[in-house]
Amino acid sequence: MKLITPEAYLERLHTSNVEGAVPYFLFYSSLLDGYVTDTALMQVPFHDHLVHRGDGVFETLKCVNGAVYNMDAHLQRLQRSAHEIGLGFRKGFEALRQLVLEALETAAQPECSVRIVLSRGPGGMGVAPSESAGSALYILIYGAGTPFMKKHPEGATLRKSNVPPKQPYMARIKTCNYIPNALMRAEAMLHGVDCVVGVDEAGHITESATENIGIISKSGRLVFPSPDTILPGTTMIRVAELAQTISDEGLVRGVVFRPIREEELAEAKEILIVGTTWNVASVVRYNGNPVGDGLPGPAGRVLNELLERDTLENTNLRVRYM
Repeated sequence: MKLITPEAYLERLHTSNVEGAVPYFLFYSSLLDGYVTDTALMQVPFHDHLVHRGDGVFETLKCVNGAVYNMDAHLQRLQRSAHEIGLGFRKGFEALRQLVLEALETAAQPECSVRIVLSRGPGGMGVAPSESAGSALYILIYGAGTPFMKKHPEGATLRKSNVPPKQPYMARIKTCNYIPNALMRAEAMLHGVDCVVGVDEAGHITESATENIGIISKSGRLVFPSPDTILPGTTMIRVAELAQTISDEGLVRGVVFRPIREEELAEAKEILIVGTTWNVASVVRYNGNPVGDGLPGPAGRVLNELLERDTLENTNLRVRYM
């Protein structure tokens, strides 16, 4: 081994840099108090507790046609998650909001995603939060994902997961410790399905790796799991609100949050997967068996259309940056 000079280090960063599946446009670090656009320089210190302990919280926002969608709901959840693990941001959360908007203005990408990570910050190599010198904020502006039904209009496949679900307390906090979530995504790929859903010890469904799961029950109600047992998705909550607007049309006969037995998935008229990137996807097969008639259902299609329209047109939930 040899000592690498700063100049050689930068050179090696560029030669060994691995690009992501989508383009990375801009990276902000509070440690630098600025941003970089060179992907090789989008670095987090190894001694940040985010890296060696997963000690941090995050949110992912969607930007469409030059505006952030549902921004305040995401930032409020970020603040709640941070509060639950005793993590603050020295400049305050209103300043954090402005930093996100400034990063978006600088990146000047009308269609993109935003990953906000609030970490415990650099410090010692132990587990104690007190070893950190203070929190750090990282913001990445990167390429937008494509909603699932645009890529797969035939619908999604779902399977019961064998990965033990998180305990409710930890499930409700959007931490950066995502090992169970990563194992669920790997499990879905192993079995050749689009998604898996957790089932707790009581036999109730929880959530997928990064999305919420709901059903259109036999009685026609849109049902989501109780929000005190899962991560309350911002998209799930917004879809529930939009569903109330079409309750008179007969497709959805009200909205309920309650425990959902795993057996109900086999009996459901429709199964829906909802998330920031996914929007609303219709499940056509669960554990290899058809859901309903094996085709995307009408409620899922209408709710997806309503959400797409809301993302583009709802001025109360769109924060423009360009």
